[in-house]
Amino acid sequence: MAQQTSSQPGSRIGRALLPLGVLFLAVGISTALFNPFLALFLSTDVDAGPVKVTFFLIVAPLAGVLGSLLIGRLSDRGPIRRRLLIGGAVAGLIGTGLTAVVRDYWVLLALAVTAFALAGSLFPQSFAYARQVLERDDPARAPLGISALRTVFSLAWVAGPPLAAFLLHRGSFAWVYGAAALMYALAALVAIGWLDEVPAPAPVTADTPPDDRPDAPRWTLWLTAAAFTLLQTPLTLAVQALPLFIRTDLGGEVSDAGLLLGLCAALEIPLMLGLGVLATRPPLRGLLFAGAACGAAYYALVAVATDLWLLIGGQVLNALFIAAVSGLGISYMQNMLPRHPGRATTLFTNSFPLGAMLAGPLFGLAQHLDYRLAYWICTGLCVAGLVVLVVVRNERVPRPV
Repeated sequence: MAQQTSSQPGSRIGRALLPLGVLFLAVGISTALFNPFLALFLSTDVDAGPVKVTFFLIVAPLAGVLGSLLIGRLSDRGPIRRRLLIGGAVAGLIGTGLTAVVRDYWVLLALAVTAFALAGSLFPQSFAYARQVLERDDPARAPLGISALRTVFSLAWVAGPPLAAFLLHRGSFAWVYGAAALMYALAALVAIGWLDEVPAPAPVTADTPPDDRPDAPRWTLWLTAAAFTLLQTPLTLAVQALPLFIRTDLGGEVSDAGLLLGLCAALEIPLMLGLGVLATRPPLRGLLFAGAACGAAYYALVAVATDLWLLIGGQVLNALFIAAVSGLGISYMQNMLPRHPGRATTLFTNSFPLGAMLAGPLFGLAQHLDYRLAYWICTGLCVAGLVVLVVVRNERVPRPV
């Protein structure tokens, strides 16, 4: 009987992670289908000029950040997270379904700041839902579960862009957005028929034990979110500069950049799972600090590289950096706000679009001066983000259970 009881948490987690894994795969493939080709879609099918494309690429992520913040605060106030997942999936279905047939720029912009902004909340809300389920069933394995789900999302991005390229070759953007709509429909069906509602976290009262109270003040949360923004800006800036840097500074081919990115993704997935296993033994911060240091080392290596082979060898450092920041950063932020997983996850996930927006002018500067400058900037951003995390250093370590 004791053996059966001890196995129950693991079986419960398995049953919970299976539908969440399907949901993450569907959401990941849907976004990976159209996001990488958004500028191409606007330039060709919509016939938008450079100014309109730039405006769209700034306004759309800003709307997503604001929408996710509002929904993140709302999600922690009652047992409504499953309904928010359903709403986000339906919004994505509407947005992609209409984009498959609409070619008017202003209508598409309106969809971007409404339907797509609401659909963007699926990513943080899915992690928040997963955190509550994992904390309920086996808190010690919560970081491992979060890392496993983040890995599923990474796998979706391995499959999504090639699938979109195939659909574009065989058909048109109507096929791409139609396929994305089908993925959002699958996510909605999973949330409706396979997920249970989770209760809202209990409010803090005067009778709440001190160990159960969140101890991260607002300034700590915002500084930590700023640190993650600094750490995630290089993820966009370095990728934007990579093919041009390889061609102009290393004398390689643009296709070499694709091989490097594929190698990094292949290394990133097992490393993310491995770090998730290690993260079951707190403190989590040590692994995160080491990952940020790997990022600084990798970008410094690229900045002084004179041969493509150095970049190939450096992908181990790059994959460790991405796996630590992307895989463990969510759990790190959630530990700081254990009673507000929606708000905590949104603060973390919004750091990527904010970092992508910051990367734009930095890439323009490097393009004007020297592509190596992009990697020195990435090195400085990683060092700055690591310093902020070390100085703040106020992660709430969960109590042993």
